Amino acid sequence: MRRGLQIVLIILSLIPLYFGLSCIFNGAAQHIPSEHVSAALDNQYRYLGAYYLSLALLIWWIVPNVEKHSTPLRLLVLAIFIGGLARLYSHVTVGPGLPQQFSGMILELGSPILALWQARVAKVAQTHNT
Repeated sequence: MRRGLQIVLIILSLIPLYFGLSCIFNGAAQHIPSEHVSAALDNQYRYLGAYYLSLALLIWWIVPNVEKHSTPLRLLVLAIFIGGLARLYSHVTVGPGLPQQFSGMILELGSPILALWQARVAKVAQTHNT
């Protein structure tokens, strides 16, 4: 159960790692012709890319002792879930984005499952340590 959670977290961490590095190194011009990208938009886009990268790094920090990091994982899941709600709001009010964005939204809205899984892993670990 613990190893499974660790593997799932590592695999999922590759998503924000990819997007973070892509945003930081390619900027907003990867989605919009560069002549239409203002310096302010590109700056903000790269800044937000750093958050994606930080998310991956935080997951990597949690993974080795996943059973001991309930609070950080729950906060991480909360942030991911709120992001999913923001995507849902956009989906409903503006319209559907790209298929991969919809897939991201489904993963984000389903992220509380990770917190429940981690709680189970922590409980099993605590039982074995007492």
